[in-house]
Amino acid sequence: MTAGNFAAAILTLAIFSFLYRENPFFRLAEHLLVGLSAGYFTVIAVQGTLVPKVLEPLQAGDWWVVVPFILIILILGRLTEKTRPASRIPLALIIGAGAGVAVPALLQARILVQLSATMKPLNSAANIFILVGVITTLVYFFFSREHKGWWGKLATIGTWYLMIFFGATFGNTVMSRISLLIGRLEFLFGDFLGLIK
Repeated sequence: MTAGNFAAAILTLAIFSFLYRENPFFRLAEHLLVGLSAGYFTVIAVQGTLVPKVLEPLQAGDWWVVVPFILIILILGRLTEKTRPASRIPLALIIGAGAGVAVPALLQARILVQLSATMKPLNSAANIFILVGVITTLVYFFFSREHKGWWGKLATIGTWYLMIFFGATFGNTVMSRISLLIGRLEFLFGDFLGLIK
């Protein structure tokens, strides 16, 4: 057993101690996780971005990198009350550029792809199932008409589609958490205690 395995096991047990109630061991492990993550990502940002994108081009004589570097410094103005207004300039640029990139991508991924999925020929049960799901779900969300009669029956079918979707999403979330739990238990009983091979 290595010192790293021992430390990982102790911290895993400290995190699991939250199942009993919040305690100092859990808080210590939580603060260690947050602090180490912040330090790690700071080092990654400096080594992966600041050095190759700012310092090395400056040494090569490319002075245009000063402009984004100044914008980065201005973002740090959020930390004090006096310099907070100056931080709005780079934030506005980030939000504007992000929206300009994200809107077409989201339009393509979430609307156009969904529209094309409902416009397939009705030559298979899956295509019919998708079309019925889209129509009945839209009927469910059409609130300007009361859900009575045949309209209410369509809305009920839409409700079932929504329930299946939310159930599958919840099940996927639970399974991902269970997968993390299994990984930690395999580490504890296998690598740390050596009870399983």
